[in-house]
Amino acid sequence: MSSTERFEVWAPRAHDVQLVVDGAHHPMKRAKKRGWWVSEITKEPGQRYGYLLHDGNDWAGPFPDPRTRRQPDGVHGLSEVFGTDFPWTDQGWTPKKLQGQVIYELHVGTFTPEGTFAGVVDKLAYLADLGVTAIELMPVQPFGGERNWGYDGVDWFAVHEGYGGPHELKKLVDTAHAHNISVFLDVVYNHFGPDGNYNGHFGPYTSMGSTGWGDVVNLSGANSDEVRAYVLDAVRQWFEEFHVDGLRLDAVHSYDDRAAFSIMEDINQIADETDAIIIAESDLNDPRIISSYEHGGYGLDAQWLDDVHHALHTLITGENNAYYADFGSLDILADTLRNGYRFRRTYSSFRERTHGKELDLTRIPPWKLITYTTTHDQVGNRAKGDRPSQNLTPAQHALKAAVIFFSPFTPMIFMGEETYAQTPFPFFVSHTDERLLRLTNEGRAHEFARYGWDVDTVPDPADPATFDSAKLNWDFGDDSAQMLSAYKKLLSLRKDFNLARDDLRELQVEHGAGWLTMGYDDVVLAANFSGEPVTVPVGGELVYSFTQPKTTNTSTVLDPWGFAVISR
Repeated sequence: MSSTERFEVWAPRAHDVQLVVDGAHHPMKRAKKRGWWVSEITKEPGQRYGYLLHDGNDWAGPFPDPRTRRQPDGVHGLSEVFGTDFPWTDQGWTPKKLQGQVIYELHVGTFTPEGTFAGVVDKLAYLADLGVTAIELMPVQPFGGERNWGYDGVDWFAVHEGYGGPHELKKLVDTAHAHNISVFLDVVYNHFGPDGNYNGHFGPYTSMGSTGWGDVVNLSGANSDEVRAYVLDAVRQWFEEFHVDGLRLDAVHSYDDRAAFSIMEDINQIADETDAIIIAESDLNDPRIISSYEHGGYGLDAQWLDDVHHALHTLITGENNAYYADFGSLDILADTLRNGYRFRRTYSSFRERTHGKELDLTRIPPWKLITYTTTHDQVGNRAKGDRPSQNLTPAQHALKAAVIFFSPFTPMIFMGEETYAQTPFPFFVSHTDERLLRLTNEGRAHEFARYGWDVDTVPDPADPATFDSAKLNWDFGDDSAQMLSAYKKLLSLRKDFNLARDDLRELQVEHGAGWLTMGYDDVVLAANFSGEPVTVPVGGELVYSFTQPKTTNTSTVLDPWGFAVISR
């Protein structure tokens, strides 16, 4: 940090601004940049500071800096000037391309007993041995209280102190690179959390309208240039200062962005400068998100694909409520595997309208689609937060993994699924405002009632026991050890058979009464989606199975919910 760097803040709504540093008050002047205020005081690491704002009638604050780098006392405390120095050892690290990667999504607070970045560091060797090449951290920006999924973040340049703060995050990234593992951050740029968000006192960071989680971020309204710069400067910080390898953009379908040049394009162009990866969570089935600039797209590297998850989940569990109503047959699973998107300008009964657009498979490789057996959303947004592994037999659980890992899509594992975890992952918060806690509880109960779930089974998100229940159990039993071995073998075979292929049109998918096959001329996965043995008209050399299939040169008999990897 330069010793001549001065305190400055964007506060176009203020009539006057004072800087408070280590208890002393200092006047600020309007800067040449529109809406900005600047002080003659220079920054020094360790200083605690905030801003007093005058609205024309009264002073309010001091408030933390919207661009705060560190909040040692939480989101309601003063900001701290934080230096950028760190003893990096990853000078030889080469950023990975997305193709061929295996992503592992985790929540820092519940992944290990410690619930810290240091706890994740201790598990890096385990993840590398599993076959993971990238970890994706659920949001780590500060939020109100100590317990949260992370999607209520308010300080987009800072890191939650309870996880270890910015220094420990850098240490995690540095050590992950030493284990040949990339680090992605899940970032939320569609809304601010409700607890500790003081940015509205400074300027129009949000605009009219709601995402359902909070007011929409002002990406294209009046004074939005500085809000967009706020987002883009945060993006650049993660890549350049923290050496992060990629970002997962939360719910881009909730962006209120009507500018001719999408904020996603802006983000992606910054990523291009450092070979970083940008992944979108999108419910739009819109090819523009992952299409190249040359073909009118936003150029992002990948997007999450719920469609394959939904097709697998409904087929194995039989659940067909809410958004699962559009899935539930082998025809739909096969169609989705062949095309990527389930909806391609076709009717969705859940949405009650036509949805999506067809992917151009001649230009968009399948590894640009991220698939999974489950995610934090698909678990935590259930009434009880119960995992698939709590409701499925080991064979059913392994079958889902086999389909995901055998496809040419990029696979992602949600923490604990590889060990058949029996711990739930319910939604949890610890807002410092009792009213927010009550509204959160009531809102989730209302949503679950609408989907037909028993609201009496919903854990209280604010109860510490709800958070504690989500912590992974690392004391593995026989089922856990067997599933972990299966995951390792499947991921090894994925690499051996080079299944991260470039053209989805080459994937051969067939299905019959209760069974489905997918593969290529050299290798095929035969899968039984029924509770009875089935004979599949594919034979060859058995490479791997979780159960005991019987294979001949021309056919394979699969156990209930069984699968077989067959070399042809």
